[in-house]
Amino acid sequence: MTTTPAEQVAEGQEPGGVAGAVHAYVDRLRGGDLGSLPAMLGLAALVLLFGSLEGDRFLSSFNFANLVGQSAMVIVIAMGLIFVLLLGEIDLAAGFTAGMCAAVLGVTMTEHGWPLALGLGACLLTGVVVGLAQGVLVANLGIPSFVVTLATFLAFQGVLLLIIGDGGTIGIRDETILAIQNDNLPVWGGWLLALVVVGGYALLTLMRRRGRAAAGLATEAFTVWLAKTGLLAVVILAVTYFLNEERSRRPEITSIKGIPYVLPLILVLFVGLTFLLTRTNFGRHVYAVGGNAEAARRAGISVVRVKIICFVLCSTLAAVAGILFASRDNSVSPTTGGTLTLLLAVGAAVIGGTSLFGGKGRIVDAITGGLVVGVILNGLPLLTQEAGIQFAVTGAVLLIAASVDALSRRRSVSG
Repeated sequence: MTTTPAEQVAEGQEPGGVAGAVHAYVDRLRGGDLGSLPAMLGLAALVLLFGSLEGDRFLSSFNFANLVGQSAMVIVIAMGLIFVLLLGEIDLAAGFTAGMCAAVLGVTMTEHGWPLALGLGACLLTGVVVGLAQGVLVANLGIPSFVVTLATFLAFQGVLLLIIGDGGTIGIRDETILAIQNDNLPVWGGWLLALVVVGGYALLTLMRRRGRAAAGLATEAFTVWLAKTGLLAVVILAVTYFLNEERSRRPEITSIKGIPYVLPLILVLFVGLTFLLTRTNFGRHVYAVGGNAEAARRAGISVVRVKIICFVLCSTLAAVAGILFASRDNSVSPTTGGTLTLLLAVGAAVIGGTSLFGGKGRIVDAITGGLVVGVILNGLPLLTQEAGIQFAVTGAVLLIAASVDALSRRRSVSG
């Protein structure tokens, strides 16, 4: 027995099932709301390109796990930048904030012998203090964020050199820190994590769907929920299967299997930060301030407080990225978090769908955009060692993403 569209509306269910959801999505695209679609299409195109040209190396499980580790720092910094970008602001110092916080971690734990908890605490506290200082200068004193973070970008390079010394390095010897980027979950742990993720998503979305229906609010059709859950399950289980394969070149000596520990860390950050942005008053205030700061102020929102918290979150997540840098490199150097780190993180957020004009963006944008950037940086060296080509291609992708953002914004305003 099927229900008519009128009966579906009466039950709080959107009519049309999967076909209706597709039609509604197409309407949003026509209205200029592209979301993560350009990033997903670009990611698919890049994987097909590099896979067809260098399939044996690019599509190997070893390279896939390496891609996760390469992209992790950019993704985490991009997650923090999204909070600032949603306000229409920028943090140019996020890369060197990561490096400076990593240096604090190295000095406290390696040179002074602090225990793990205190070393991590000092690292993260440094990020909090940096974000608080930048937020106060931007929100309370009204100095443009570009100027403030450009100044701290230069200053933190100097602080990093003072901590480490020009040309010096600080080794990281703590096994827990090193394991984040260099060790893997056991095979059974990977499958358990996959089941928890899929089951958790299915349960939470089903409960939310039933709650909206009970309140008489429109909700997606059951077939749409089923299709989304099934697609997520296929992707998660495929990734888990791929990463659980043996990827050691000499398995008789050393076996390398399992999901890298850094992947669950990114997953926890994604879930927590997404909840913060979409399910709390603070998250709604961030979007309101980014959309129209004056209107938000008149509505009773503390614009100053929201801006300061966003800068604190950005710098704290940069500190987390600093821990990942230290883990992957087994050391901290004056170049940690430098070079192109900040540009790649901003590029990841924009490529993923976050607007440079404020008011539009999601945490998932950091992941999709970060994977696009990671695939480019991972795949291009397999095709050419020319640094000029690699820089040109990466810059072109960022420019295309910014152009898509500007055009979609103009279309949505005109529509």
